Amino acid sequence: MYQFSRAIYRELAPYIAEMGYPPSRAGSGRAGSYPAAAGKTNHEQVLRACESAMERLATDRHYFARPERTLFWDIRMHFPMSQQARVHRVVVRYMSLAQRYLTENPHAAHASVSDEPLQCRATTRKGAACQRTPLPHNGYCPSHQHLADTENSEQLAA
Repeated sequence: MYQFSRAIYRELAPYIAEMGYPPSRAGSGRAGSYPAAAGKTNHEQVLRACESAMERLATDRHYFARPERTLFWDIRMHFPMSQQARVHRVVVRYMSLAQRYLTENPHAAHASVSDEPLQCRATTRKGAACQRTPLPHNGYCPSHQHLADTENSEQLAA
């Protein structure tokens, strides 16, 4: 999954603004050379945001609504206004490719970012997490398949 985050970063790196966050009104920074947040450069922040979005997509995709929107909102402040449309197109393209890869290879994608095995999203009657391997299309094991049907009917009703 990291190949997708690195591809996003490589394609957007030439357009990243070199300035950090603007200083506060009481700040003592001079214009044009603002300190970056938490000592990280804009390039590092964009790369970390891309990697964390891909990691979350691989480990928690059923609860990660609109991953491309989330990533775009996390990194857009590091680009000039003239490049916002390009950034959005790149993020949408690579996130859709990552989602397609994740759909086709859920176990390999999860294994690339986590050492823990893929687990069912359901909990047992005692409240512990189900330890069985889930089906790729919905994240539930065969024993908890009825929960996926319930989710689908709730979404259609809404």
